[in-house]
Amino acid sequence: MKQHLMVIQKSNNKNKSQSLRNLILCLLTSLCATYYILVSTQLLATPKQILQHLNNHHKLSSLSQEHHYPIPTTIDHVVFGIASSGDSWPKRKQYTKLWWNNTTMKGCVFVDKMPIQNDNDSSSLPPLCVSEDTSRFKYTYRGPGGLRSAIRGARVVKETVALNHSGVRWYVFGDDDTIFFPENLVKTLSKYDDRLWYYIGSNSESYKQNKFFGFDMAYGGGGFAISASLAKVLAKVFDECIERYPHVYGSDGRVSSCVAELGIALTHEPGFHQVDMRKNAFGLLASHPLTPLVSLHHPDIIDPIFPNISTRAKSLEHLFEAVKVDSQRILQQTVCYHKRFSWTISLSWGYAVQVYQNPMLLTDVLRVQETFGHWSYTKGDVLSTLYTFNTRGSHREPCKRPTIFYLQDLSYGNGSTIISNYNKYYQNCSYDDASPRRLEMIKVVSNKLELDIKQLQSPRRHCCDVLNSSASDMIEIGIRECKDDELIYMH
Repeated sequence: MKQHLMVIQKSNNKNKSQSLRNLILCLLTSLCATYYILVSTQLLATPKQILQHLNNHHKLSSLSQEHHYPIPTTIDHVVFGIASSGDSWPKRKQYTKLWWNNTTMKGCVFVDKMPIQNDNDSSSLPPLCVSEDTSRFKYTYRGPGGLRSAIRGARVVKETVALNHSGVRWYVFGDDDTIFFPENLVKTLSKYDDRLWYYIGSNSESYKQNKFFGFDMAYGGGGFAISASLAKVLAKVFDECIERYPHVYGSDGRVSSCVAELGIALTHEPGFHQVDMRKNAFGLLASHPLTPLVSLHHPDIIDPIFPNISTRAKSLEHLFEAVKVDSQRILQQTVCYHKRFSWTISLSWGYAVQVYQNPMLLTDVLRVQETFGHWSYTKGDVLSTLYTFNTRGSHREPCKRPTIFYLQDLSYGNGSTIISNYNKYYQNCSYDDASPRRLEMIKVVSNKLELDIKQLQSPRRHCCDVLNSSASDMIEIGIRECKDDELIYMH
């Protein structure tokens, strides 16, 4: 028995010794291979460099695409496919003019027929492409608002890929009344590796719309992005796929269904906005999520976003004056407190400032004010009154609501400093010296925002301070990064 145990022990020792030799050999092989790589690239292969190389190799899979591409993603890597029609394009092209740049952008506006009124402004607009015939496809949806053109709109995905542009990383799709913010779009997409399969967008703001059409679908009016690797495969199977969905209402539902058949789920990005609401969208814009603004939709359905500017197009042009100065900060909400008067100040950069006469908790300020009307409503329909974000009502008495200041103009200060001025929107309300209604203007000082990958993946709200001012009818606010342990509250 003892002899038998000794044989087993010797065998175990032999196995351990062999395992140790194998491990050492494996390590030496890896180190030698690494040494060869470093020497062949004319680098000095110090032990520290070898370990660093191994560590970098281990981390490669987790790096953002900014690191594994020699050139970061730019607008030149994006191709747009815009769904329109010969009848609607002459009226809606004014919205595309706001963001399109023929020098740097690629893509096409797909129409069923060439517009009759096609004036000479092609230099500031994307080219027009006539869609292929879709009469061979069935359309069986019989609900309200259903249009056969939804099939043609869905096939914009396939036909945009067929344009065969080179160097494409992303395909982006929207409607002719979708307003994109290109710099922010590129920044948002730069978080993702386009060599993987991604379908990126957002839902409707209306709970009822999502319940009816789906929570797992990117709504086409808000726009959505498909990585080039996925789009090329999707285009190959698209016609076969949509044959199975003749009963679906819209184009975006068909795209979503075919992406799902490829096994890919929606990646939600809250910067895409369907804007399924009516009239005054102020509450939504003034409480934008902590993410770059990527798109807005339905400009013809909502009121002009600046109430002192009469037309929708001119109102949006005014917003783009701020976008051109600091696109990445546009609509980003910053909250601070005026200690002397206990005012709460909510700043939506490039758009509006609200001053509340009383101190408010940050979580209450961040809730979206219901200034807008429901997308669709019938008496007793509770679902129509629900949204996909936290909301709060406005005070019934207008004079007890916050004082609002809208963007007036912008200018550059020293270096990268930006000065934006906001003028009071007048209301017929009485007030005393402790009321923010005595103010006529708010001056905001900030630095141009440059979001890196870390900030995009793990965003943090900026802080602001009320600065000293000798003027009785004006206050000055400075925006800055918050300190590590800084809390946003009334001290």
